[in-house]
Amino acid sequence: LYVWTLGVEGMGDGQDKLVTVSVNPEAHDYGEVRSYESVGGRNEAHHSGFTDDRKYLHAGSLDTSKIFIFDVHTDPGNPKLVKAIDDFVEKTGGVVGPHTPYALPGRMLWTALSNNQDHGGRTALVEYTNDGEYVDTYWIPTDDDLQGAEKTGQYADGYGYDIQVMPRRNMILTSSFTGWTNYMMDFGKMLKDPEAMKRFGNTMVVWDLHTRQPKQVLDVEGAPLEIRCAWGANNNYCFTITALTSEIVLIEEDGMGGWKAEVVGEVANPSDVPLPVDFSIASDDSMIWVNTFMDGTTRGYDITDPHNPKLAHEQYIGPQINMVSSSWDNSRLY
Repeated sequence: LYVWTLGVEGMGDGQDKLVTVSVNPEAHDYGEVRSYESVGGRNEAHHSGFTDDRKYLHAGSLDTSKIFIFDVHTDPGNPKLVKAIDDFVEKTGGVVGPHTPYALPGRMLWTALSNNQDHGGRTALVEYTNDGEYVDTYWIPTDDDLQGAEKTGQYADGYGYDIQVMPRRNMILTSSFTGWTNYMMDFGKMLKDPEAMKRFGNTMVVWDLHTRQPKQVLDVEGAPLEIRCAWGANNNYCFTITALTSEIVLIEEDGMGGWKAEVVGEVANPSDVPLPVDFSIASDDSMIWVNTFMDGTTRGYDITDPHNPKLAHEQYIGPQINMVSSSWDNSRLY
């Protein structure tokens, strides 16, 4: 098991590192750290992801905008850093904060959160090869430059966050969060700063998977974060949940060759700002499980009818609960 960890000053070497944990119950070191690989410094380590062939792990950082590539196939129990991309901002034309990697055949497609001009939320998608060679930058549409995309509502803010791909519909879908100035700010301070709270995304973008061209900008107010698409082969829809307004949003085809976004439910009491931070969709598309950071609670919603989610389970877990994942057999929740 590979864990991409944040370095802490005064703890060990203080550096970000990839930690490998033994998870084979038959191994002599089961449940123990088998190895670690430090990367030299603290970079605000965030998400990581395997390449499509699972030979490499790409790991990003939100502060320094470096991407670290680890060889995890030569010796899986002892991965090695084989490349550090330290010219991300320069190569991409000013993109800052690589956030979410998505594996495509021979490629890694990264979302990002910011730019080096104003450190606000305008940003782009960035494409690399599996071995870390830069391919291209695809800026997210704004009012000033829609890049041929259709603006379907009142917003085109150019913000980014998460990414999902639906190959059978030739579709990439991205969401939006906030820029470097906000995400590097003390969280409590940011929540009390009226100007900072205005600097959050209100859009999702539909892209052409093959050409990487933006097709539509959809209004989804309140910082739509994670995207989860249905698993069923004929279930051509996705969900997102907004962090600031606690709304469950369904993204589906509009019957006219495009896509639409519709608010179909709420998580807890939005006026309390429970802050939904992650959710998982069951493998049979029957439930979504939502974690809310501020009240430490997990909630399950029956989405048998995706247009009408119904609360089916609610349980307090603990303060600042974050990520959640449903097991493939739908019998466990982590």
